[in-house]
Amino acid sequence: MAEPMGGKPVGNLAGIGEALGKKLEERGFGKASVFLGQFLVLKKDEDLSREWLKDTCGANAKQSRDCFGCLREWRDAFL
Repeated sequence: MAEPMGGKPVGNLAGIGEALGKKLEERGFGKASVFLGQFLVLKKDEDLSREWLKDTCGANAKQSRDCFGCLREWRDAFL
């Protein structure tokens, strides 16, 4: 995520992909920017974020680790 999120689909985030992206979209997190908002609500905490992702869409350890790393890189670059 070396560029602004804009209206990109959540499936574009590292570790998410099409299947998890569809599950997140069904739960109201269809855009990467909305997903980022949840990450910020969880205070950018890795454990909370990864657990939330697992509970919300069934992400496994690698998927949640990749996604958190992506969000952390974006945060460091843009916030």
